[in-house]
Amino acid sequence: MKSNYVAKQLSTVKRWMATALFCMLAIAFVWQGAFFSNTSAMADPAATLIASSDAGDRAQEKASRDAGRTKNFIEDTADKVKQAAKSNANKVDQSTDNGSFIGRKAKKDAATIQKRADEDTARTKNAVDNTKNAVERTVDNIKDAFGK
Repeated sequence: MKSNYVAKQLSTVKRWMATALFCMLAIAFVWQGAFFSNTSAMADPAATLIASSDAGDRAQEKASRDAGRTKNFIEDTADKVKQAAKSNANKVDQSTDNGSFIGRKAKKDAATIQKRADEDTARTKNAVDNTKNAVERTVDNIKDAFGK
């Protein structure tokens, strides 16, 4: 009985020692990373000035280009949702008798889904435009702040 109790205690001590060693190693690696960080970016801050007009123009162009791509993706997604809703309504209508309650309900649901897809598309495009405009205003404000 005693050897079982001792083995259990020894196992617990080994587990605590392993955990403590692991934590100390993690702290050492984090500490070492703080002292050996790459400071070469601070050597010439004028070369990488964010507010330069060229960088600002590139950021605005990228924001416009990405907003256009995002809007196209939103349109494609809305078209796929509408197409799926229409296809499902047609499948339900074909599997049931023409003019049945389930067929009419499926067509009504498809129309609702298509309407909501249009509404969601408009809202999402508006949010993309707002985000793009906010980015462009921010870049303009930064350029103005450093230009004066």
